[in-house]
This record gives sequence, C-alpha cells and structure tokens, in this order.
Amino acid sequence: MKKLLSLLVVGAMTVSLCACGGSAGGSDASSAPAAEGESAAEAEDTAGSDDASGESGQDTASEGVMPAIAKEDIKVGVIHITDPAEGSGYTYTHDLGIQGMQKNIGLDDSQIVRKNNVNDTDATAIENAIRECIEEGCNIIFATSWGFMDTCEALADEFPEVIFSHGTGYKSNGTNFNNYFGRIYQARYLAGIAAGLKTESNKLGYVAAMGQDNSEVTGGVNAFAMGAYSVNPDCEVYVKVTNSWFDPEGETQAAQALVDLGCDVIAQHCDTPNPQTVAEQNGVWGVGYNSDMSKDAPGAVLTSVMWDWSVYYTQAVQSAIDGTWSGENYFGGMADGLVNIADLSDLCAEGTSEAVEAAREQITKEGFNVFDGVIETNDGSTVGEEGGTLSDSDITGNMNWYFKNVVVK
Repeated sequence: MKKLLSLLVVGAMTVSLCACGGSAGGSDASSAPAAEGESAAEAEDTAGSDDASGESGQDTASEGVMPAIAKEDIKVGVIHITDPAEGSGYTYTHDLGIQGMQKNIGLDDSQIVRKNNVNDTDATAIENAIRECIEEGCNIIFATSWGFMDTCEALADEFPEVIFSHGTGYKSNGTNFNNYFGRIYQARYLAGIAAGLKTESNKLGYVAAMGQDNSEVTGGVNAFAMGAYSVNPDCEVYVKVTNSWFDPEGETQAAQALVDLGCDVIAQHCDTPNPQTVAEQNGVWGVGYNSDMSKDAPGAVLTSVMWDWSVYYTQAVQSAIDGTWSGENYFGGMADGLVNIADLSDLCAEGTSEAVEAAREQITKEGFNVFDGVIETNDGSTVGEEGGTLSDSDITGNMNWYFKNVVVK
C-alpha cells in the first residue's frame, strides 16, 4: 500500500510494493518487492531519474560516495508503517525482502533492527524511530513508507555517516540519502490482461489508496486499464479511492461498492487482502497486490501484482559493504526481478497464459514500456507522442490523468 513504494532492483531488491513468483517471479519466500508510499504528483528528483544507467539505475562506478563498512559492522534499520505479521500486505512484503537480503549476504539477526507500526503521518514518531535505530548502531536505514521521506531528508543532513534509503517518494541528496521504487506498472499491465480476459460484465473494479494526483497509484491504475484494454477494448475500470495506504474497513467498503456496481474482477493498490476476500465472498474474481493473495482468497484471486524487495535490499547493503554505494536513486523493473505477477490460477480464462507471456516478452526483451506512443485519456485529451515513451520522471511524478477506459466512482 505508502505506503503502495523506485529504486528497486539491482541484484536483488525486493514490490515485491505492495508491491511480486513462478510465472511470476517474486515469491512469498524469504528472498522475496502502496505502499505505502507511492509517488508524488510533483517529483523534484524522481527515483527513476533519466540519467540513471540502465533500467535499474545501477551504479557503474568503482568507488562510491560513502566509505565501505565491514560486513561484521553493518547494522540495518528498517522503519515499517505497520507490522510484518500482517501476513499479506505492504509491510509483510518489505520484510520478506529484508529477510532475503539477510540470507543472501549472511547477516546475523542482531544486525537487523526493525521499528514496526510507525505512523507515517506522525513526524515525531518517525523521528524517534529513526533516532532509536541510529542509537542502536544502525549505519544503513531503510524507511519503507512515503510519509517517512521528509524526516529522512532532515536526518540525513544531521547524520552524514549514516545511509538513508527511502522507499517510494522522490527526494534524495546524491550521497547518503536516496530513494527506491520500481516499475510496478509493468506487472500491473500483465494483471490487467488476466482481468480483461476474465470479466463477463466488462466492469473491472480497482480499490485505490490515493486519487488522481498521486502518480504512483494513478500509474498503476492506468497500466492495469491499458493491459485490460489490450485484450478487451469493451471493458472499463471503475476506481474507488480510500485516501489511505492502510484502511482495512475502508478497503472492504470500497471493494463491496465496486461489486455492487457490477464489477466482477476486483484489483487493488492498498495494503490489506480485504478487497480479495470481498471478491471471494461475492462470487467474483480478484487481483491481489504486494504478495500472492491467493492464500487469502483462493476462490477468487486470478493472480497478484508482486514485489521482490530483496533484489534492491541485497544490492544496497552489499554496495555499503563494498564501498560502492553511489547515492543514486533506484527504479528497477521486471527484467531485474523486482516486480512480477504471481502464478496464474486455474480460475483464469483460457488463453490468459499465452497472452500474458507474449506481453512479458515485449516488456522484458522488446523494449515495450507500457506508456508508449500517443495515449488517450478519459477526458478526451492525449498524452505522449508517436514513436516516444513517457519518461521515468513523468511516470513517477506527473501522471495526473487516467486512461480512456477508467471511470472514477
């Protein structure tokens, strides 16, 4: 959900969001990403800056901007907006990524400090949690929610010897403070294909944490809608906004309202699996987010949009150990393993696997970036240009429009 999270993958970063297995890539294993953070409508220094090298913005320099930290001296702090024990959503998936990083690098449990249930709208609580990590010896801190950004920025100036890495968002200082996220829209496009082929009512529902001014959420809605449209031009995507990254009751109510409108596939960009359980209770289908939500609603979930955050977390911590931390922002994608969809369930329509794999091939090997060419919006205008593709900065910071088949309720 924040919650959501750009950024992501370089070797082993986590969505995966939110955020991400099998014919899907990421898995619920410890190596596994609305997130709570999701992107700002006006990005100053987007996670996917256009001068980053390669899809993931991987650093190619031999020396970093921060001194190397011996592996035995590394201590990782993680600031979570909820509790990983939630078992399905945004924080759970980020924690799987931390576990995967710990296993990949070989860190002791004593080298990981978690601060859970840190309200990302409470500046005092955020600052206290981060300062506690520093007092406990943390020299690299991952702040996973959008609302942690400004505090990270301020404390990065106060503690220049500590690395601050902020999930989602857009701020960074090029030295000890960066941001990370990923091309989750690639996975959402694939999920849209599954939904577009399955619907019988031609009404797809989408529970969105934030509204049209939040590029991270809007980009996901658009990619999902475009994927569905690519296989079913008659379908529409109905959006209900909760205005919260984590609102179990609100997510339940929004999903039920969409079902009542006739939507027979419920997708989501929010933290809990509640929209999927609502779908199952109503005899319709769903598309989960962050982790594989088929475990929560096996009778409904077609697939889930997922993050494997271990991809980024492993790369980031290893670079701190190697002395190659560059301070660059991270924006990984499907080719890196950062984002993916879960294995398609048996509930999917015939031909779904073939359609999804064809699109996956386009994205990972043929240069298709989802937001290519001239795109029609739902207000009759267009964005983009023939032969071009939207820049990372536009995708993460300026997507305040909806694709032509999106209806906001």
